[in-house]
Amino acid sequence: MTFEEARACVIERVTAGRVFAPPEEVLLESAAGRVLAENILADRDFPALARSVRDGFAVRAEDVPGTLAVIGEVRAGQRFEGAVGPGEAVEIMTGAPVPEGANAIVMVEHTTRGSDRSITTDRAAESGQFINPQGCEARAGETLLTPGKRLNFADVAALAAVGKARVAVCPKPRVALLATGDEIVPVTETPRDFQVRNSNVYSLATQVTRAGGIPVILTVARDEYQDTRRLVELGLASDLLLLSGGVSAGKYDIVERVLADLGAEFFFDRVLIQPGQPVVFGRVQDKFFFGLPGNPGSAMVTFELFARAALELLGGEARADLPLILAPLTRDFRHKTGLTRFLPATICWTAAGPQLTPIGWSGSGDVPALSRANAFLVADADRPEWKAGEWMRVLLK
Repeated sequence: MTFEEARACVIERVTAGRVFAPPEEVLLESAAGRVLAENILADRDFPALARSVRDGFAVRAEDVPGTLAVIGEVRAGQRFEGAVGPGEAVEIMTGAPVPEGANAIVMVEHTTRGSDRSITTDRAAESGQFINPQGCEARAGETLLTPGKRLNFADVAALAAVGKARVAVCPKPRVALLATGDEIVPVTETPRDFQVRNSNVYSLATQVTRAGGIPVILTVARDEYQDTRRLVELGLASDLLLLSGGVSAGKYDIVERVLADLGAEFFFDRVLIQPGQPVVFGRVQDKFFFGLPGNPGSAMVTFELFARAALELLGGEARADLPLILAPLTRDFRHKTGLTRFLPATICWTAAGPQLTPIGWSGSGDVPALSRANAFLVADADRPEWKAGEWMRVLLK
């Protein structure tokens, strides 16, 4: 499959096959980053009264320009008990309710104060000027937030504004992380020259947490059928299973055989991308799984492209978007066509806008280069070169 076809396959299959656990309630202060599981309605008009959006004077538009008698003042948190009549004004602060009779606000900068509690303005005003009418933001009973949205700081403000001290959210999916391979040793162990430390499960655990899941790290599966099968079955107790390594075509790459023997349905086992071409996606025992390549760069990229979308959807999100932007290159770039490549790069924000610079690397096992990068440039499969200054797609890291 192409990258686009594979990602569409993940989204379609997971959306159709996901089963949600009952919602849970959390305190408002713990709601940020969680996925909403209930409709949020406005409990009153917003604003509840017409209010001023400027510091100045509440007037009748038909009375200006001219000189007006100031009959009082009103600030946010108060209400003016009288009414503005012909030739009158009320001093008003930003956010304060507009007094009865007034239909416009004249900014304080556009007035001159007299010695007899009067103001003079040479500016005309239109009815409604600098006034937010009652209900202009939302009407009582109007839907403000819908289920499936990951709550950000603005959403939390909306929840607070309608008095939601507790909110229903979707439970976080548990994601089992299983690294495979005889060459892998624990992080605390000094590897021999033919061994590597188990870095993938920790990078994947970080990616899982960032995507709203709960990582469950399993012990390393050795390149032996029964050990791999035992750990795969243990991983299927979680909501999603991510395997790292053992999905290529080598003699000891046995992950697909184990999954097939457990009755797995495979949706794809290869995608036209680099890094991460031998990535596997399927379902077994009603659980979705990904077989990610063992090289760190391949595991990181394929998680962001495919597994993250599945995790977000299993976590209740209504949609899964890929954070792609466009940025101009700082130097020429070439690659071999045929594969969509996601290569380490840095994106720097300058006064002139974003600047994209490819990072030299030694392949998908080059963790130091991946650490130096803050983005992946996206080289389209059908285009061989870009000149400095031309724009490329960028996957934010």
